[in-house]
Amino acid sequence: MSINIKKCSLEDSRKLQEISYETFDDTFKHQNTPENMKAYLEKAFNLTQLEKELANISSQFFFVYFNDELAGYLKVNTNDAQSEEMGEDSLEIERIYIKKSFQKHGLGKVLLNKALEIALEGNKKKVWLGVWEKNENAIAFYKKMGFVQTGAHSFYMGDEEQTDFIMTKTLV
Repeated sequence: MSINIKKCSLEDSRKLQEISYETFDDTFKHQNTPENMKAYLEKAFNLTQLEKELANISSQFFFVYFNDELAGYLKVNTNDAQSEEMGEDSLEIERIYIKKSFQKHGLGKVLLNKALEIALEGNKKKVWLGVWEKNENAIAFYKKMGFVQTGAHSFYMGDEEQTDFIMTKTLV
């Protein structure tokens, strides 16, 4: 079993789009309408949007490979790329997405630890993320990893307003 992490570049935009569509759709399609899923996927993961995010110096993407197969990815944000005003001493984990067939292999933990490493290297004091209130598996995982709920914010899935819990981990 080999696990490798590779930083993404602009040349990875199509591969990033494919895995974004697949992982987001697999995770959330059963709890949302097809119309809202389609609207969100087209807005969040169109090539222009992903290329803009990849070019932002305050965002970083990383692919995780399991036995040389692309299994998932991580997106972290600092400074003004954060989706909420959390200050310069914070790092946001915006996305940890793992393909269904690669879940339960510890890859989420590998990516989370990569985010924590980046935060520590950048002298950040806290790491935070937003997680849908109905995503119980993810909430349990983040709690296990030392995150606590510190707030909530709105997230729009198409035209439906949903609630994301904001979870934070303070770094020592």
